[in-house]
Parts: sequence; C-alpha cells; structure tokens
Amino acid sequence: MVVHLLKLAVGADSLDHLKGWAGRQADANQMRTGKRTVSITTRSQPKRADDITSGGSLYWVIKGVLAARQPVLGFEPFKDGDGIGRIRIIMGPEVTAVRPRPCRPFQGWRYLRAEDAPPDWTLADVDEGMPQEMRRDLMELCLI
Repeated sequence: MVVHLLKLAVGADSLDHLKGWAGRQADANQMRTGKRTVSITTRSQPKRADDITSGGSLYWVIKGVLAARQPVLGFEPFKDGDGIGRIRIIMGPEVTAVRPRPCRPFQGWRYLRAEDAPPDWTLADVDEGMPQEMRRDLMELCLI
C-alpha cells in the first residue's frame, strides 16, 4: 500500500522558491554523481519505507499550505560529522504543484495516506479568464 511523507519546507517562501532549490540541487548532484536527484536529511528511517518507495511522494508544506510534492526514490543511511546516524531521503528533481490546502505546523515529517493526499494541480485547472498571477496568489492562500 502506497503511503506518502509530509514535511515542512522550512525556508521556502513559495512554490517557485522550492522549485528553484530543487533545480539547483539536482544540477549540482548531476555534476557530482551523474544522477539528477534531490535529497534532504532526517534523523530517523521511516518504518514504512517500502510503502513510500513503491510510488510515494514527499508532500511539502510551504508557509502553512500543503502545496507541492516530489517523488521519493529511496533512503540512504549515513553518519554525520559527529558520527550520528542520519537518513537521506532521495527524491526526483520534479516539484509538482498540488491542490493547496491549509496545514498546521509540526516537527519532522508525518505519514500521509494515499487517500488523504491532494490531487496534482495546475494553474490551468482554474478559470482561464483570471490573470495567472492572481490565480497563483489565490491558490497559495488556499482560496481556490
């Protein structure tokens, strides 16, 4: 059964900011390793790692709004500079907007059941007569 992760995008101001970070990290990883991936570090390995890597994504909360997702490709255990065990969550470079919805802050990451995950979302899903910038602003505020 596929399950997802939910995590705060600490430091990201917007979906575009998150996409820029992912693109820069993917470019750097491609030059260094030949693989176009993005990673973040966490303290603990998810117990449901197999359920996540079988089609799950990491859903990002940006400024109190569940707004985007990235596919999770795998998990890499490693030791940091102090010898403490950590987990690297490896993700694909593509950041996909999802239908925005409010989300309260939390620490670390949470599981997100597949049936509770918001659908992918594009600006084209909203009234075409509305200016694109206004649609984006209303989506980020979870008003549409």
